[in-house]
Amino acid sequence: MMRKPYFKKTEGAPEPLRCSVERTARFEEVDALGIVWHGRYPSYFEDGRVLLGEKYGIGYLDFYRAGIVAPIKQMHVDYHRPLQFSDPFTIEAILHWSDAARLNHEFILRNAAGEITTSGYTVQLLMDTDHNVLMVPPPFHQAFRERWQAGELT
Repeated sequence: MMRKPYFKKTEGAPEPLRCSVERTARFEEVDALGIVWHGRYPSYFEDGRVLLGEKYGIGYLDFYRAGIVAPIKQMHVDYHRPLQFSDPFTIEAILHWSDAARLNHEFILRNAAGEITTSGYTVQLLMDTDHNVLMVPPPFHQAFRERWQAGELT
């Protein structure tokens, strides 16, 4: 069970964008305790983030082609219950609206019973390829935001 929302909803903001990916915990991901090592979860978050980016046209290469990079500024992980070797699980990636030039992703991992095993979030800043922080959404990101607000992304 999650404690509270990671991101506050802005009045008038469009609904979050979502996608899910199925995974199975591999032997190499398990530690000596027989559970998935805590350091693997950022990689799981990345699996969800990459799929979401590809689905909505905001993948890493899409940004890069537009002269933008999006490094992670902040990451948080809450561990609710362990995953074990060969456990199937689902990674849900959720992109929340932000008025700023940044990407707010939330992640929810669920086991086969639908129980939340892990949740967390990342915040990515937008920078140009010289690593200067962009304070306003650049044209590529702004065009994406306009499509999102218009309800064109499903």
